[in-house]
Amino acid sequence: MTEKEKMIAGQPYIANDPELAEERKRCKQLLKKLNIDEFVVDEATDDILAELIPNAGKNLYIEPPFHADYGYNIVTGDNVYFNVSCVVLDVCKVTIGNNVFFAPAVQVYTATHPLDAVLRRSQESGKPVTIGNDCWIGGGAIICPGVTIGNRCVIGAGAVVTKDIPDDSLAVGNPATIIRKLEHSDEN
Repeated sequence: MTEKEKMIAGQPYIANDPELAEERKRCKQLLKKLNIDEFVVDEATDDILAELIPNAGKNLYIEPPFHADYGYNIVTGDNVYFNVSCVVLDVCKVTIGNNVFFAPAVQVYTATHPLDAVLRRSQESGKPVTIGNDCWIGGGAIICPGVTIGNRCVIGAGAVVTKDIPDDSLAVGNPATIIRKLEHSDEN
């Protein structure tokens, strides 16, 4: 397997592999266009986003600045909104459902590192993150590697999500704790 194939599969890989380094560079060049050159969101921004995040549904809106590692590992449904200063470390797949809203400074991490200090010098790995439909992720929330957030969830501002959150939950705090189930209408 190539280092890229290992990375996407969540296996230990070497991050400074030339292919991966080139792909991160390409992502950073697109992010520069988005964050600096075309800071005002317009048609040019739509073209940049289509190249940066080719697996996006309709109506992806990102308020710059935005940061990612690769972009192509981010898969969104329709009507996804990222407010300012969001970070998605997408060494593994990040799957985002329809009608998901990210408040400012949300961070989504798939990247993780070995606990062993010697291995950590040369290896990293990742675990995919999944966010269901109709979720609202509060400002400054951190979603850790391997987490699945169910449908219709609200994650409170500043929450650190270290474990899966079931459908229709309000989760807050560090670590995020479910404080109640949410009622929802059956309307579309």
